[in-house]
Amino acid sequence: MSYILDILPWPDLLAVVWLLVFWAGYTLIADKLGRHHRKLAQAMDAYRLQWMQRMLERDNRMADVNIIIAHHRSGALFASTTILILAGIVAVLGNVDRLVVVIDQLSFAVIASRELLELKVVLLLLIFAYGFFKFAWCLRQYNNTLILIGAAPLPADCDAADAVSYPGKAARILTRANTTFLRGMRAYYFGLASLAWFLHPYLFMAAVVLVVLVQYRRDYHSVTLKALVD
Repeated sequence: MSYILDILPWPDLLAVVWLLVFWAGYTLIADKLGRHHRKLAQAMDAYRLQWMQRMLERDNRMADVNIIIAHHRSGALFASTTILILAGIVAVLGNVDRLVVVIDQLSFAVIASRELLELKVVLLLLIFAYGFFKFAWCLRQYNNTLILIGAAPLPADCDAADAVSYPGKAARILTRANTTFLRGMRAYYFGLASLAWFLHPYLFMAAVVLVVLVQYRRDYHSVTLKALVD
């Protein structure tokens, strides 16, 4: 334990725990426990269900396919961008000595050991690796939605049971894809907040709180939400 504290002082250890608690806590509340209270997600879920119901009424589903492809391209853009970010972080990990010199020259940064700086870079690597896997998984789910649209019965062949169950099934897969995409975006938000750790652990903690507050406002009190529910 003393060896760990030699590498990771109490303020830095507290900052890492702070990040994990706030990140996991907000994800749990926003995506699971508070799902029926998060009005933005609830409003968009209703629109997705309505979209899939309209899709089932159309003979030509090319418009629906193009919308899903646009979503797919957004996920693919972030997935490929994340790969480039990971490559850059790995490059930094191989030049930690130069990073030590740069940070030591900043008058407002807390001087850290080489080992601690390596841990900070590894944390960034893990955060963006998590984001990449989320973006990759959302692409799979958008592909699944395309298959569901392709397999959807035509209006002339659609019975009452399919008219009720099929739109809900497709909307749930699309919602899961969007939720996974948002979790990848959260990795970007918290990854940017983690950059503050290179300056000071308490600044890092403040940045994490700021990220949570920004996400909370967008999920519960944004102008977009007011436009959707009014």
